[in-house]
Amino acid sequence: MRTSVEKQVQYRQNRISIKPKKILYHVLVGGFAILLLYPVIWLLMSSFKVSEQIFITADSLIPNPFVLGNYAQGWQGFGDYSFGVFIKNTAVFVLFVLVGHLISCSLIAFGFARLRFIGRGFWFAIMIMTLMLPYEVVMIPQYIIFAKLGWLNSLKPLVVPAFFGHPFFIFLLVQFIRTIPRELDEAATIDGCNTFSIYYRIILPLITPALATTAIFTFYWTWDNLLGPVLYLNSPEKYTVSMALNMFLSNETVSNWGAMFAMSVVTLIPVFVIFFIFQRYVVEGISTSGLKG
Repeated sequence: MRTSVEKQVQYRQNRISIKPKKILYHVLVGGFAILLLYPVIWLLMSSFKVSEQIFITADSLIPNPFVLGNYAQGWQGFGDYSFGVFIKNTAVFVLFVLVGHLISCSLIAFGFARLRFIGRGFWFAIMIMTLMLPYEVVMIPQYIIFAKLGWLNSLKPLVVPAFFGHPFFIFLLVQFIRTIPRELDEAATIDGCNTFSIYYRIILPLITPALATTAIFTFYWTWDNLLGPVLYLNSPEKYTVSMALNMFLSNETVSNWGAMFAMSVVTLIPVFVIFFIFQRYVVEGISTSGLKG
């Protein structure tokens, strides 16, 4: 039996031997983090530079002179529409797509994971195969369909498909639901719950981390979506932030890089806020969905 003194000595030796490794680990991780964040830092500092000097002094992070006018100029927007209008349009766009993905993907995933029906494996394989299709393959057929429906220059072509599911999120939720014991469904059935009650009262509360992951990735992918709005939106009052940022660039006149960088920083704020608040749900949702109970 070791005495308490020997144990303390051994504990201190272990701490001394481990400490250099921890220091090296944090130095490497910190350096790698700075390397990854450098483009964001460069964007932030460039938003305080005069537009004509941004690329001339690209190797320097310190603005000289330090100007705030880029933010005021960028927020003025274009014509009668301030940049706040584009942020509001994007927020509405993201909200509808978010609700559509959460409802449709969770329902479809519940059906694949819990219900027994003819051809379930076949239809699940077809759904997974759609992940391999590039958007460019379905872009033209979808545009023709939406044009015949008279949905152009509206949010309908961008929002309505979200209420029919997304294969990536369906697969994620299916894997998560499969980790939930079926005994809970059987117990709920004995208590008088029907299929929808099992989905609403049992499954939904237990897949909160996966739903949070779905919501976060939907927010990211929708917030910076440029191709979809460019295809279907023609009126400036309906533009999203990605389209508005593109309007600062011009092939005929001088591009307003300072205002574009300033508004890029503004549009990054919600992205960082959402990430830092819900990052633990992202890790939990992705890691747990890979397990199978």
